[in-house]
Amino acid sequence: MPKTLSADDIQQFREAMRSVAENAFATRGAQGVTMRELAKELGCSAMTPYRYFRDKDDILAMVRAAAFNRFAAHLEAAAENASGDNRLAVSDAYVAFALDEPHAYRLMFDVNQPEGGYPDLAAAALRAQEMLSRHFERLVDAGLLKGDPQLIGYAYWASLHGFTMLALANQLPLPEAQQPPGHTAPTREAVLAQLRGMLWRGAQP
Repeated sequence: MPKTLSADDIQQFREAMRSVAENAFATRGAQGVTMRELAKELGCSAMTPYRYFRDKDDILAMVRAAAFNRFAAHLEAAAENASGDNRLAVSDAYVAFALDEPHAYRLMFDVNQPEGGYPDLAAAALRAQEMLSRHFERLVDAGLLKGDPQLIGYAYWASLHGFTMLALANQLPLPEAQQPPGHTAPTREAVLAQLRGMLWRGAQP
């Protein structure tokens, strides 16, 4: 008879699975991963994951929820610790998360998974969205930007997402630190600064 799982047992297994599954889903795609393969990579029997998850989609939802929560926490910390209107801090934090955790970032936004059956995933995605909404509400309330904060937030999100996806695909100039000596071409930082400047000028009063 299987032993009764404690809360710690469940949490430890789920966290171990999260780490393995995030890499597997990001590199092979959801269709290219099976429960049996995940169990093998984790070093457990093929049936063990079913004691903790309903199916593969349940694991994928758990991985994505964890990514959204880390993403939201990263942006929240940047907004809280920044000085002034913290516009640059939040955009820098957004890009830094995507470049530091590319597997997590791609799974957050490249996977079409119904959130209705996964309340933890829905709550985590909403946390990230509401963080950006609150950020732009504060900027509009302070008179730094003019317009619908929700609409500004979506435009901001879409623009930064495009930048980060191009960066992850190596379709942007190299970062300053990787440029050859005496370079004259634009740097990745210069592209981001140009993008941010265009966004803020368009939304200023």
